[in-house]
Amino acid sequence: MHALTGPVTFSEDEIERYARHLVLAEVGGPGQQRLKAARVGLVGLGGVGAPAALYLAAAGVGTLRLLDDDTVALSNLQRQIVFDAADLGRSKVEAGAGTLAALNPHVRIEPVAARLTEANAAALVEGCDVVIDGTDDFATRFAVNAACVAAGIPLVSGALGRWSGQVGVFSGRPCYRCLVPAAPPEAETCARVGVIGALAGVVGSLAALEAIKLITGAGAPLAGRLLIYDGLAGTARTVAVGADPDCPVCAPG
Repeated sequence: MHALTGPVTFSEDEIERYARHLVLAEVGGPGQQRLKAARVGLVGLGGVGAPAALYLAAAGVGTLRLLDDDTVALSNLQRQIVFDAADLGRSKVEAGAGTLAALNPHVRIEPVAARLTEANAAALVEGCDVVIDGTDDFATRFAVNAACVAAGIPLVSGALGRWSGQVGVFSGRPCYRCLVPAAPPEAETCARVGVIGALAGVVGSLAALEAIKLITGAGAPLAGRLLIYDGLAGTARTVAVGADPDCPVCAPG
């Protein structure tokens, strides 16, 4: 995280807005200051990114960088709750920026209408304290993971499909490529297999929570662990993620 170079002050509006954080022992004034000073990058403003962005804006994260080159479609509205019917056809990052600014005018929004690739990943995550990846494209996932490892930026990864989802934190070793060494031959996307809309809220909220923990230093982040949630069964379990000694991204040497 970026070190605070000076006191971060709050207006009367912010003190009332964040009152439930300020009395929380694990956050308090210092944690809220760190949130206000932080920049979080959201790669994909879809099922995971949309609810995550709302909760991060509500929490008072100082700057949110929204990265998505898509436009709002009617089928998005079932789970991407940062949009409404009036946004159909608009750029996702521009529509999302308007919603987030209306929710919390103290948050700076950096809308970037671009697809993250190997070529631009380093530039797009530069300056971020935490990055959340909620995309369903493995080329994008691998590119953002490599850029975060190179820059030393913690990566929160969220994924969902059908009735289940998962969230993990990758900070150094192991990295996301240790978990997924290669893209599966036929990756399952929500468009292909379907997804229950409310599941996106669960996974996106968990991703936002992990980012908040990383920024404030509260609790134990899911570093080296993967939380798997089964919405049909109503169960959750956490599994350890080991470092791959042959990982092409984070293995030493």
